[in-house]
Amino acid sequence: MSYNKRVESFRDEEYPMMRGKVYLDHGGTTIYAKSLIEKISKKMISNLYGNPHSASDPAHLSGSEVDRIREEALRFFGADPEHFDLIFTANATAAIKLVEEGLRDLAQASSPSGTFWYGYHKDAHTSLVGVRELTFGAHHCFKSDDEVEQWLNGSLPSSVLHTASSGTLGLFAYPGQSNMTGRRLPLAWSGKLRRSALPTLQDTYSLLDAAALATTCQLDFSDPEAAPDFTSLSFYKIFGFPDLGALIVRRKSGHILSWRKYFGGGTVNMLTVYHEPMVHRKDETLHEALEDGTLPFHNIIALGCAIEIHKKLFTSMNSISKHTSFLIQRLYSGLNQLNHGNGNPVCTIYNESSSFSHYSNPKLQGATLAFNVRNFDGTYIGNTTVESLANERKIFLRSGGLCNPGGIASYLKVEPWQFKRAYSSGFRCGGDDEKLQIIHGKPTGVVRTSLGAMSTIEDVDKFLDFIREAFADTGTYQLLKHDSHEGQVISCSPYSTINSNSRTVSQRSQVNSSSDSCVSFQPIPPIAVSPIINIPHPQKPGEYSPQSMTDLTKSSNNYCYVNSNGSLPSSLGNESKKVKDTSMLKFRLLKQRPKVSMRFWKDS
Repeated sequence: MSYNKRVESFRDEEYPMMRGKVYLDHGGTTIYAKSLIEKISKKMISNLYGNPHSASDPAHLSGSEVDRIREEALRFFGADPEHFDLIFTANATAAIKLVEEGLRDLAQASSPSGTFWYGYHKDAHTSLVGVRELTFGAHHCFKSDDEVEQWLNGSLPSSVLHTASSGTLGLFAYPGQSNMTGRRLPLAWSGKLRRSALPTLQDTYSLLDAAALATTCQLDFSDPEAAPDFTSLSFYKIFGFPDLGALIVRRKSGHILSWRKYFGGGTVNMLTVYHEPMVHRKDETLHEALEDGTLPFHNIIALGCAIEIHKKLFTSMNSISKHTSFLIQRLYSGLNQLNHGNGNPVCTIYNESSSFSHYSNPKLQGATLAFNVRNFDGTYIGNTTVESLANERKIFLRSGGLCNPGGIASYLKVEPWQFKRAYSSGFRCGGDDEKLQIIHGKPTGVVRTSLGAMSTIEDVDKFLDFIREAFADTGTYQLLKHDSHEGQVISCSPYSTINSNSRTVSQRSQVNSSSDSCVSFQPIPPIAVSPIINIPHPQKPGEYSPQSMTDLTKSSNNYCYVNSNGSLPSSLGNESKKVKDTSMLKFRLLKQRPKVSMRFWKDS
C-alpha cells in the first residue's frame, strides 16, 4: 500500500470547493479538478464546435475530436480498439439498457420462448436487477460467489435457474465491485463463461457493471478472450466531470446488439415512412448504429480534457488504487476498533469478510465501506440520523438502501415479507422519515463512506473523530441537571441539544407530567460531550471528601447522577455518603438523545 502524499500538496489548489469539508461520497461521484474546468473552458472559448451530423468545418472538428477521444478512452481502460468498441451513453444505466434491448429483441425474433434467461448476482445495483422484468420470469439471483461457481461448473440444475436446457439465449450480469460494501467480485467469471464447454452456457453472454469498480481501479481489457462481452461504466465517477457514461463492447460479441429494433437520428442510412416501411441501418461500426441522435459532443470533448488532467495529477489508476487502499484500511481499522465503554462495538461493518487482510487486498476490496452505528446496548441508530449529523459537521456521505436491494437483504438479514411490512408501514426508498429508519429493531438502510483519488488521511481521521465524539459511549457517568418543578416535563427530539450555559434544551415540547423527580430515558450513545468535570480521587478507598463534591458542583442537590446503563446510583446524592463505585471519577454533561425526557430545570 502506498499513500500518495502529493495529493495533500495540490488539493487546496485543485479542489478549492473541498476546503473545510470532508467529502466521502466518491461512489456517487468524485470531484472535478479546477484545472479540468479551466482547460475545458479555454478549449470551448478558442474553438468553434458544430453538430457532428453536419458537414461544415465546425462539425468536422467535433467529429474528429469525438473519434479521437473514443479511442483514447478505450486505451485508458487498456482496451485495444481493434478488439473493442465504445458506445457513449448518458450513464452506466443507459449502457445496461442498450444490452437489454439487444437481447430482448433478438429473443423475440428468434427464440421459441420469446425471451432470454437472465442471471444476476445479489450484489447487483438496481439498474442490473431491473433487466429481469423483461424475461417473463426466466431469471435467477445468485446468492453467493460459490453459487456462481457451481453454475459455471454445471452443478446447478436448470430448475433452480428457472431456465430451459441448452439453446436458450442468456445473459449473466454482475458488478465488478459492490456499490454498497466495496467488495470486489471475481473478474475471471467472464472468461470462465466463454471457455465453458457446457451446452447450457454456450449461448450466455456476460455483462460487467464496472461503474463502482472503475472509480479507483485500473480496468484491464488486454486479453479480449478473458474480457466481458459488455461493460458499463460512468465517467463522472472517475473524473468528476463530464456527466457521461459508456458501454464497452467486445467486437466479437457486438452482433447481438445489432438486433435492437429501435433506431434514432444518425443511426440509419435510409428509411421510408410511406407505404411499405423500410430502413437501412448504419453498420460500418457498432457505435454508429447504437448512438441514437446527436452525441453529447461537448461532454465528450470535456472527457478528453478529463483524461489528460487525471493523468497529470494522479499519474495512473494503479497509483489511485494503492492510495485509496491505504485509506480504506485506515478507515476500516478505526471503525472496527471503536467500542463503547461496556465493550460493545460502536459500528457494525458489512462485508463478506471481517478480516483486516481483506481490506488490505485491493483485488478483494475497493475504497468503499458500509456500516451502521449502534447504541451501547446494541440497538441501532438510524442511518439518515447519522448522515444528517455528519452533514452538520460538513462531512458528506451517503445513507439508505444505496440502490442495492440484494446487499440490504443479505447483510441486514431482511426477509421479503419484512420488506413488504416496511413498505406498508410507509417506508420508501430515499425517504427521510426518522421513525422508519429502524423497524422492529432492524435498520432499513446503511451508512456508506467511499473514498476517491483526492481523499486524504485528514479526511479519514476527521470522520473517525466525528463517529467517536458523536456516538461512542465512554462508560463514564453522565451529569444531568435535576429539576425542582413538579409536573413540567420536556421531551427532547433525537439528538436535541442541552446548552450548559443557558441551561436550556432545544426543541422543547410539553408531555405528560411525571411524579419521577429524576431522569428517564432509553440509553443511547452520546452525540457530544462537553464539558468534562474531573473529580479528585477519594482520600480513602471508596470515599469522597465534601470538598471534592463541592468542587464538582456548588449545589449538589440540584443535580442527579446517571450511570451509563441508565440506572441511578444510590451514592453521591449527599456529600457525606460513601461512593461504592470508585470508578466514578468524572462526569459529563451531554447533548440529549432519542426518547430522552427529563424535568426541566429552572435557571439559577
